[in-house]
Amino acid sequence: KQHHTPQDQIGHTMNYIQDLLSKQPKRVHIDRSIDENLIKQSIGYLQSEVAKRSLESDCYWPKWNSPWWHLCLLDEMGETDRIPMESVDKLLKEFQSSYPEGTSKCPIIIDGVLRTSWGPPCPCQLGNIYQLFYSAGIKVDEELPYARTKLISLQMADGGLSCDREAYEVDPQASSIVGTISPLEAILFCTDREFTREEEEFLDKGAICLIKRELCLGCDAPHNHEEKLREEDWMKPCFPRFYLYDVLRGLNFILRWSLIRNKKLSASSIQKVVNNLCERCPDGFVRIERHSYEGVRSRVKTEKGEWRRTDADSFPLLEEVSRIGNISPYLTEMWNKSKGMIDDLIQKDLLH
Repeated sequence: KQHHTPQDQIGHTMNYIQDLLSKQPKRVHIDRSIDENLIKQSIGYLQSEVAKRSLESDCYWPKWNSPWWHLCLLDEMGETDRIPMESVDKLLKEFQSSYPEGTSKCPIIIDGVLRTSWGPPCPCQLGNIYQLFYSAGIKVDEELPYARTKLISLQMADGGLSCDREAYEVDPQASSIVGTISPLEAILFCTDREFTREEEEFLDKGAICLIKRELCLGCDAPHNHEEKLREEDWMKPCFPRFYLYDVLRGLNFILRWSLIRNKKLSASSIQKVVNNLCERCPDGFVRIERHSYEGVRSRVKTEKGEWRRTDADSFPLLEEVSRIGNISPYLTEMWNKSKGMIDDLIQKDLLH
């Protein structure tokens, strides 16, 4: 009778991942062609008086057809250099005005009800906009000096964060993958100096949280148990993500964390996700399988200055780059890079 040691199991998992990736193209050619008129249309909108008035009314709302989301989409598409800098500066100015110390400047009443949430920007919102500003060349730590401190301070004991204030007040606390991913990315991807000790701890604890969840598992805490219902959706690639989640986004973060922090990564923690992506993308191309933003509600300000809940709106460029069934050049490039990072980790003896 054979006895399998833990080392045998590790070797088996490593071999399994390598076998999966050996059947994948190392890198596929990406066609980034898209209707140029749609990009120009969004750029034109950002330069318009309509966009300026929208930002002055609220820098974040409504979803999805407002300057915040046009800017973030262009950034996710890799078109940051084409974004009108005046629109970024305007968003920054209004963001600073709305959240001077990292909290909203006034109570918010929606549908006649005072919302007593802890005040935006929430972790996913702050992590999202931090990355946009950084990509656009803004010195974020000078313009939003509270941002890093706020993100780090909101980390829970399990390493995750949440945009739900009550999730911090229950026992056990209930972290959220959506509330966790963009703050982790903001610190890992947008730091061009040595990490501080607090930042290292933040990143490592956050990575451990994702590793324990195998990049695809919902929260076990009763308060956020409904997150378990999203596990199947997270397996389906989506674009754009904005502040939302899919497993390719989680994999990209954890691989970059392991390389940048020189930390060993368990092969078993990424096996399920790698297997999922190999099955969904046998030819190496990643196709869009869902809309991350679908079903998300929005709010709009009436002529009387009152906020009302409403269905979220869209815009042509968003609809074009998120068509279900289409090959996404942006997701395919991330998958290309992820496969390369797995090879790098194996070569550096960091994947075990």
